[in-house]
Amino acid sequence: MASLQESLLPILPDDGTEGALAGRVWRPDVAGPAVVAIRADGVFDISATFPTMRDLCEAPDPAAALRAAGGTALGALDAILANTPPESRDASRPWLLAPIDLQAIKAAGVTFPVSMLERVIEERARGNPDAAIQFREQVRALVGSDFATLKPGSEQAAALKKMLIEQGAWSQYLEVGIGPDAEIFTKAQPMAAVGTGMDAGVHPVSTWNNPEPEVVLAIASSGRIVGATLGNDVNLRDVEGRSALLLSKAKDNASSTAIGPFIRFFDATFSLDDVRAMVVALTVVGRDNFRLDGKSSMARIARDPADLAGQMLNTHHAYPDGAVLFLGTMFAPVDDRDAPGKGFTHKTDDIVTIANPKLGRLVNRIRPTDTVERWTFGAGALMRNLAKRGLI
Repeated sequence: MASLQESLLPILPDDGTEGALAGRVWRPDVAGPAVVAIRADGVFDISATFPTMRDLCEAPDPAAALRAAGGTALGALDAILANTPPESRDASRPWLLAPIDLQAIKAAGVTFPVSMLERVIEERARGNPDAAIQFREQVRALVGSDFATLKPGSEQAAALKKMLIEQGAWSQYLEVGIGPDAEIFTKAQPMAAVGTGMDAGVHPVSTWNNPEPEVVLAIASSGRIVGATLGNDVNLRDVEGRSALLLSKAKDNASSTAIGPFIRFFDATFSLDDVRAMVVALTVVGRDNFRLDGKSSMARIARDPADLAGQMLNTHHAYPDGAVLFLGTMFAPVDDRDAPGKGFTHKTDDIVTIANPKLGRLVNRIRPTDTVERWTFGAGALMRNLAKRGLI
């Protein structure tokens, strides 16, 4: 099994730096973060023009603004990336951060038919993976597993809901999966996400959990979608399965939100239609030589990304600093890891890679939440640091 550092390359999209790629780097010399442009000749600090990623996302044309911004050279991308893993980091040199800062971190749940089915199973199994096998077969026999052609909120969806209620099979997950209203929840607090090359956290109370490889939209305060990146919406299946009211405990834990490696802004090389056609690949490799490969196809999503963004940010919901939105995943791991019927769950030191040719690779190592780097640099610290540097 390769180490986290050995697993990081390649990081860029297949077309290299042809796209408008922006990220964030920690600069020890200023004791704070920098917004950076990823260019063919290196990584450039553009914080003098855009002190925060929020500011860049609010620009009328972020891609053009990113390309036009002058900056201070911080070095080669590979060197900064190599210095990112916590165990091998030289604290006197720059390292990568998650590519967002003040934006709200939101997520859309139950947006794919397969994951919707698994959520119903989790609910009925009450977080017990042993009971999930039997329930999975029962639910599939009753409602099938392919809702891809069913439009949420449609007359057909309403008719299906009526039938399932009559058969005692209705679920709150089916409500948000095929009903008119999407599930939009807060995944983590602003500034809490970890980036590529960092440890992702799984709460040690959980014995049934999984990665969720997703496309993440970058959305300005106006509601305009300006770009995208990759994300891992780490999920505790047993905790959420006990009760949907435990969603925050299942989702929002230390380092349990991974985003990166960079935001790719929309321009002539990349658009929302590219997002709609994306296939996101997932690989999990463990110290026990276990390997899991999966994928999530955006073509199978039940709600269009623009619809999900509109349900999140509209006249009823304002985000003055913009937001990022996890779009959900069709990936629901049921592969047995330890014993037949036990399904998949993470183990410490799993290396999780989420990749797409247009967005690059997000790589994280799984660690218990009480052993990951402690999050201490929040919005208040950011404002004080930027003021001290004369950037705001």
